[in-house]
Amino acid sequence: MREFDLTPLYRSAIGFDRLANMIDNAKSADTQPSFPPYNIELLGENQYRITMAVAGFENDELDIQSESGSLTITGQKKAQQQETHYLYQGIAARNFERRFQLADHVKVIKASMENGLLHVDLIHEIPEAMKPRKIQIDA
Repeated sequence: MREFDLTPLYRSAIGFDRLANMIDNAKSADTQPSFPPYNIELLGENQYRITMAVAGFENDELDIQSESGSLTITGQKKAQQQETHYLYQGIAARNFERRFQLADHVKVIKASMENGLLHVDLIHEIPEAMKPRKIQIDA
């Protein structure tokens, strides 16, 4: 009963198919796991930062990919050389994949790791052709 059929939107809306895809993707966003925890910060008018808690992961075990409006951060733990016998294991060391939908013209600037936190800096750059411009009226 909670499923929506978005097919009529695809038929009647020309150029708005991306909007229908976003609505479709929003339905499946509820199934995304909650590990690892993250924050999204607003650093400036057009600057953002995603901070993700990735304790126990090395730089070469993390992969960050940005393509066509989507940012994917993946963590793949390497197999340990020796088997460890834990009395209690509270630090999660499981593989993960976290996806973020990016708005138009949002670019990843850099990524850094500090104290077990992965920082991914983003910027929203509007192209000159899309910025408002003043039109002079000829006399």
